[in-house]
Parts: sequence; structure tokens; C-alpha cells
Amino acid sequence: MTPRTLTWGGVRTAGNKLTTPLHPDDYLRLLNPLWSERELRGRVEEVIPETDDAATLVIRPGWGWRYDHRAGQYVGIGVQVDGKFQWRSYSVSSPPRRRGRTISITVRAMPEGKLSAHLVNGLEPGTIVRLASPSGDFVLPDPPPAKMLFLVGGSGITPVMAMLRTLDRRQTMPDVVLHYSSPTAERMIFRDELAELESRHESLTVHRLHTDTEGMLSLSGLDGLCVDWRERETWACGPAPMLDAVETHWERAGLDERLHLERFSLELGGDGGEGGTITFQTTGKTAEVDGATTVLEAGEAAGVGMPYGCRMGICHTCTLTLVSGTVRDLRNGNEFAQPNEQVQTCVTVPVGACTLDI
Repeated sequence: MTPRTLTWGGVRTAGNKLTTPLHPDDYLRLLNPLWSERELRGRVEEVIPETDDAATLVIRPGWGWRYDHRAGQYVGIGVQVDGKFQWRSYSVSSPPRRRGRTISITVRAMPEGKLSAHLVNGLEPGTIVRLASPSGDFVLPDPPPAKMLFLVGGSGITPVMAMLRTLDRRQTMPDVVLHYSSPTAERMIFRDELAELESRHESLTVHRLHTDTEGMLSLSGLDGLCVDWRERETWACGPAPMLDAVETHWERAGLDERLHLERFSLELGGDGGEGGTITFQTTGKTAEVDGATTVLEAGEAAGVGMPYGCRMGICHTCTLTLVSGTVRDLRNGNEFAQPNEQVQTCVTVPVGACTLDI
């Protein structure tokens, strides 16, 4: 009796879905959860442990994904945690393949990182995630320069690994020096694969620094590490203090045009806006704010149900329609003042009075 009841219940549920008015996207999802005309999706195929606190997620993107990213770029990933979608961006660690079926991101669980810990320790294969298209200028040139230097710390190895894997797959490894800083040998992501790559390519040199016992990299001693570093195109990725030191060192040497940096955190700058009154048209609520308060923060403080995701200007979940007035993007100072423009509320501030459609 029970199996027959469950089966009939399933049939009735399916029948209700097929006879109830739905958005075309809902029908697509009934056929395949990876099909959507409104958003990019992917299914987690495998979670591969790399270290005690890092894992590689192998993801199969769904309908609309194009395998044309460049080695070194990052993607946005949205995962539902406690009923809300949380967004972050992670470098693609797999090499680009035009006829590929999966992509990989490699994540380190951070003590303060709710989503990163969930991705490493709590995500099950088969989970459907949301994706944002690849972005970023921290990429492998084509063709690559004859001499390259990589300075990485911790999980900063992930975009560089995509570059090294690409060069290895093409059998075009140039003269590459990689310096990899990690607290211990055990926490070095891709440790074994890097050793294999180094053994296969005489032109690849890997320097390993275990900072817990050997201290941090001293850029004043860079000549001893790579005597011709001034002649090399350089890519650096890692913690902010490391990148700040590298940027200053290259600027003092007059070589900043040869330096490529990848920073994991969003830097909101500069001048902000003038502040003003923000009107949220549909709800009828208003907020009087200064030029450092984002539209998203203002709406939340006023009790408006503001959509949001990453809160970093990556996922576009917070995007609303500007009805009137002007807002300024804190990342680059660009202003939006045309009616019906789409603005990202988490990174924009008001420039005088403005109205948004929510």
C-alpha cells in the first residue's frame, strides 16, 4: 500500500506542476536542473580534498556556459546556506578546454569564511550551484613571454596553477620561476602535482618557503632567488600584505608595468558620493544617507527587502533599476544617471537625490 500511495502522490505532484501556470524557466528545470534561461547553473560532480583545509570542486556547468575563459580568470559561485544564497569568487584552477565538460575551482576554508568552510567541508556532490561568467585580467598571455616569474602565497596558487597546467598541456613551458610561500609543507595546495610538473619540465623552477619555520619572503633578497627578476614578466597572487610589498618593490624599481596582481578582496575607494535622499519607489520608503553609505546598506537600514548576494559587486544579485537621479560606483568612480539603467546597489552610493524601483 505504501509504495503505491507514494507513486500516485508523485504522479499527482508532477501533474500539478505541468498544469499550473509556470515561467518557461520552471519547465526547463523540470526537465533538467541545469537548464535555465535566467541564470547560469552548475552541478558539483566531485569534491577532491587537497589539504586538511582546502578542496577542489569539480563543477559541470549547465545551459549557457561557454568554455572560452582564459587561464587565471575567476568565476562567481552562489550556494544556498541557511536559506540564503551566498556568493564568492574563486579562481578557476583547471586549464581552459574549448570542448570541456567541467571546470574546477580550488577553495581554502578560512576561519572567518562561512561560505568557504561550507564549500570545503559541507558541500555534497550533486549540489546545484549558481555561477557567474569568468572575469579578470590576471591571465596567461598568448603567446606567453619567454621568461615568467610567479610569486604566490597560500591559496594564491590557484590561478597560477591554471596557467601552469595550460602550459604543460600545450607542451610550451617557457623559462618559469615559481616562488610559493605556505605556512607548512602540508598546507601547500597542489604540492605533489607541482613536484611532478617540475620533474617534467627543466624550464620550470619551483622555490618553496615554509613561513612558519623560515619566515616571510624578503624582497630585498630577490636577487638571490631569481637573479634576472627585473627581466621577467611577473604575476603575484596572495595575501594583501604580500601584494602591497610586491607592488611597492616593483614601483621603486620602475617595473610596475611588468607586474600583474590578483587581489582577492574588493577595494572600495575613493571619493564616494555627495550623499542625499534615496527613494525606494515601490515601497514608498526613503533614506537620508552620506556619500559613504551604499544604496544596499541604506535600503536595509530603511527596512526595504533588498536583494543581495556577494556584497562585493561580483554576482549582480543586488542589481536594481535606477528611476531617476545619479549614483556613483565606488570601485571606479563611474556615474549612472540615465533612467532605467541597471545599478549594483552594493557598490554604489547616491550623488544627490535618487529613486530606485523597489
